[in-house]
Amino acid sequence: MKISILDDYFDTLRTLACFRKLDGHEVTVWNDHTQDTDTLAARLKDTEVLVLIRERTQICEPLLKRIPALRLISQRSVFPHIDIDACVRRGVIVSSDQHAGSPSYAAAELTWGLIIAAMRQIPQQMYALRAATWQIGVGNSLRGKTLGIYGYGRIGATVAGYGKAFGMKVLVWAREASLQRARGDGHAVAPSKRAFFDSCDVISLHMRLVKETRGIVTRNDLSCMKPTAPCWSTQAGHH
Repeated sequence: MKISILDDYFDTLRTLACFRKLDGHEVTVWNDHTQDTDTLAARLKDTEVLVLIRERTQICEPLLKRIPALRLISQRSVFPHIDIDACVRRGVIVSSDQHAGSPSYAAAELTWGLIIAAMRQIPQQMYALRAATWQIGVGNSLRGKTLGIYGYGRIGATVAGYGKAFGMKVLVWAREASLQRARGDGHAVAPSKRAFFDSCDVISLHMRLVKETRGIVTRNDLSCMKPTAPCWSTQAGHH
C-alpha cells in the first residue's frame, strides 16, 4: 500500500519499533507542515493510507475529493480536524485510539520541566553564566507550596502526582466529574474558581484548546493570585 505520514517534524516515527510494521509498503514521511489544499492534493494524490499526528493538518472535503485513492486515515486521540461526514460519504475509514485511561507521561514530564525551570530560574541563570555572571538569584523551592491543577485529566493527574512527590500541596479545579476523580485520588479540590486562584503558588493548565476553553483564564483570575506566585504552566492544550 501507499502510505503517507504528515507533520512528523523531527522525523521521529522511523525510530519507533512499531514503524517496522510498515515494512513492505511504500511509505512517504513529510517533515514539514502545509495546510495548502493544492500542495496536499499533489503530495497525497496516490495515497491509500494517511497517518496523522495530533491535530496538525485539517482534513476537509475539498481535499478528500482530490485524493480518491484514500481508504484509511489513522491517528491517535481526538479528531476535530477531520471532516468525518465527508469521510463517510467517500468510504474512508477513520481509525483512532482514544486512550482515555492511559497516562501521558511525556507531556507531564515536560510540564514539570517547565515548572522547575521557572521556579529555579534555569534559563535566566544559564544566560547569565554565558555572560560571565555567576548566579543572579537563588530561585524558589517547591516543597510546601501549593500546586494548582486546572483540568484533571490524564496529564493533570500525572502532574499532580509529581507535585506530591516534591512535597507540594495539590489543589484541583475542573469540571465536576474531574473533581470527583481528583477526590478519589486523594487530592484537595477548591471550593470555587476564585479560591483556586487565590490559593495557588503554581498553576498548571491542562485542557484542549477548543471554543469552550478559549479565554477560560481571565485577567481577573490572574489578578487573584498571590503577588509572590512565581509560576504558570500550560501543556497539552495548545494554549
